[in-house]
Amino acid sequence: MQSQPATAADLSGLYGEDFFEWTRRNAQLLRASRFDQADMEHIAEAVEDLGKQDLKELHRRSRALLAHLLVGQLQPAKHPHWRLGAVTEERIWLDGLLKYSPSLKIRLANELPVYYAEAVRLAMAMARTTIDRERFPAECPFTVDQILDPEFLPRVQ
Repeated sequence: MQSQPATAADLSGLYGEDFFEWTRRNAQLLRASRFDQADMEHIAEAVEDLGKQDLKELHRRSRALLAHLLVGQLQPAKHPHWRLGAVTEERIWLDGLLKYSPSLKIRLANELPVYYAEAVRLAMAMARTTIDRERFPAECPFTVDQILDPEFLPRVQ
């Protein structure tokens, strides 16, 4: 006896039970243009989640990079080689992210004040509170181009 093809309802149940198998089966259906059998609602949700992951990564990496730049500017003697490595690592991550999702550069520019405010808090924790809050500029002192420039390092204050 031949088994019946999976229905969208069957695949919808599989979504919560075995995500990997769900992705494999839906990919096969989409490639075969069998859209009526695919779990389109969860597929749309999964595609949206992919974009959200990139946005979260942009936020996390930008915040970390800004914090390292700030500590490097305000407290350059503290772990200078480690900090340069951290700055380079964050920039490599951001470069790769923006290469595949260039529209996120606009988000970086638009969200810079939010990322900066969080970076100040992070920088204070990284510096073990040896930098007073008043020493940090009220607004981000770096442009998006400077932040992403692999050669840019802030001037020591």
